[in-house]
Amino acid sequence: MRRPPALPNQSGPPFDNLSARRLRVALGMGPEHVAYGLCVSYGLPYVTPDLVLAWERGIVSPTSPELTALAGVLWCSPGELIGRPRTLREHRVARGIAPEDVARAVGLELLAYLGMEEHDEWRGTDRQSTALAELLELNLPDFVAVTGREKRLAECLRGAVSTRWQAYVRQVAKIVPLDRRLVEDTLQELHRQYQGQMVSTLSWGGGGENAGESGRDFLDGIVELFWEAVGRRP
Repeated sequence: MRRPPALPNQSGPPFDNLSARRLRVALGMGPEHVAYGLCVSYGLPYVTPDLVLAWERGIVSPTSPELTALAGVLWCSPGELIGRPRTLREHRVARGIAPEDVARAVGLELLAYLGMEEHDEWRGTDRQSTALAELLELNLPDFVAVTGREKRLAECLRGAVSTRWQAYVRQVAKIVPLDRRLVEDTLQELHRQYQGQMVSTLSWGGGGENAGESGRDFLDGIVELFWEAVGRRP
């Protein structure tokens, strides 16, 4: 059965996909167990293991009713699955600002701004981006996400930790306005962590399957790990 189409008022709150994955793994459940629970206990027959994995990987987000049901299956409160605002609309709503006020502040026509929200694709100029960041009080990680750079950042970081980190310094420095030396140190640290984790998993007899799972977890959270590492630097 196909998932019912989501109406605008059905969109859920910011979803913490990594917490959902960690909670599931801690309970010893597979995606199929979560899907079964949502189907049998909460009347969501369209939920499949693939949809559960899509939630956990941040490809799609559950609606509010789906998030509440997921919390029940994972034996947690819905609040444990709610993350920080991610999209332009979520940040605006979190600040309690009307879309026309944002459009006016950054110098855009209202329809143009609403189109950017709808498609989650910010196309403002540098000046408009700066005005947006000030109005919504965006920190650097949020600014990168809202302006559509996070996907590219994640791709570069995955390449940096799994191959030669030196080859990605310039690309990452173009995406995030950070000092080049800081970028170099951070990429080197993440590369060391990832390679060390993979070697450790294999050395302790984890086998290819466990090593693969551990590696996927690391890569799935690579952007968050990047910002954490940046924050630890003096």
